[in-house]
Amino acid sequence: MAAQNFDLIVIGAGPGGYVAAIRGAQLGMKVAIVEREHLGGICLNWGCIPTKAMLRSSEVFHLMHRAKEFGLKATGVDYDLDAVVKRSRAVAGQLSGGIGHLMKKNKVTVFMGEATIPAKGKVSVKGEKGTDDLTAKYIVLATGARARELPGLEADGDLVWTYKHALEPKKMPKKLLVIGSGAIGIEFASFYNTLGSDTTVVEVMDRVLPVEDAEISAFAKKQFVKQGMKIMEKSMVKQLDRGKGKVTVHIETGGKTQKMEFDTVISAVGIVGNVEGLGLEELGVKVDRTHVVTDEFCRTGVEGLYAIGDIAGAPWLAHKASHEGVMVADLIAGKHAHPVKPESIAGCTYCHPQVASVGYSEAKAKELGFDVKVGRFPFIGNGKAIALGEPEGMIKTIFDAKTGELLGAHMVGAEVTELIQGYVVGRQLETTEEDLMNTVFPHPTLSEMMHESVLDAYDRVIHM
Repeated sequence: MAAQNFDLIVIGAGPGGYVAAIRGAQLGMKVAIVEREHLGGICLNWGCIPTKAMLRSSEVFHLMHRAKEFGLKATGVDYDLDAVVKRSRAVAGQLSGGIGHLMKKNKVTVFMGEATIPAKGKVSVKGEKGTDDLTAKYIVLATGARARELPGLEADGDLVWTYKHALEPKKMPKKLLVIGSGAIGIEFASFYNTLGSDTTVVEVMDRVLPVEDAEISAFAKKQFVKQGMKIMEKSMVKQLDRGKGKVTVHIETGGKTQKMEFDTVISAVGIVGNVEGLGLEELGVKVDRTHVVTDEFCRTGVEGLYAIGDIAGAPWLAHKASHEGVMVADLIAGKHAHPVKPESIAGCTYCHPQVASVGYSEAKAKELGFDVKVGRFPFIGNGKAIALGEPEGMIKTIFDAKTGELLGAHMVGAEVTELIQGYVVGRQLETTEEDLMNTVFPHPTLSEMMHESVLDAYDRVIHM
């Protein structure tokens, strides 16, 4: 069969790939997209979206237990785990179907199957009905990543789970161990802990949520402990002894090992890029620790071949992948493209309380040689937070003392994953402390705390 010709072929239909395909089509290219599993990728089917649906269920459950505080009566409050999971899967399914519709609308040809790149400008797709040979001047790799499995901690779906098992639990863990306290680990810990699992989190670094500002990590930890979670920092799981219905876990802290028993273990120890089986080595693509090495414009060094999203390295975030997809399509079309700066990308974690940040932490800013001004404002000083019954939280802002540039913003508390965008826009527009101080924030809102935090950095705070 003759090869089918396209201007652009995208391999992987996650939030990087499908967005690159749409943008390419908008710019008048003939586009093909190859996907081996689900349109929408991990994020939409097994990541960002279904986890948020489940976390919303646990949040409502938590609120139902607090009914009395709000002058309400709720008796016999309970949950149906199967129904919680069913709702989460339905949300993911609805959105995955939406991606199919977007592909049709933008006239992107979808090939379901495994892709290999036998030579520059060529893609071979092995599907259920045989092989399709495609050619294009430009190819974008957007194959994403998967959960890292450490030797001895391999998932079995019964006692040891990956994120996929945790999204479709067959049972409610009674005693749960979560290995890793990054966004994925802490979100699952939050979900299961809220629904009543006796939850322990083990983190190898010196604090939970290790990529966040140290002050925010400490605040979040306090809240987790208050909710009944056990947090073990600077600790490492050395081995798992799997028995009938239980796992004996050897945990080393400060040179001492203790044995603890759990009925379920969730491993969330990072991710590895999906770089195998594509033929990258033969093409001369550089791969470093399972990630494709690229320049700031996502170019791989092989002419016409780009890599975006998780496969191209940190930060491993859907919105970074999508933005890179647009940038690469613009670049291919000869438009002026702006590289994505990692420090301008916000990170959001949907545990309870939520955590969100953009830019440098206080420690990082100092390490980079900045003379800093730091402002803080607590939720307890905000009328809307108290009215919502969410007085636990904090907003922290970091400025360059010389120029007034907003270097970083860090938040913990209710709805901060929505609030962070204000600072993201501010950084994009190269705002200074003066611009932020002169902005009128609406009252009563949680966003007023963003204003107060800025004022605090310059000793002008009003409500504290």
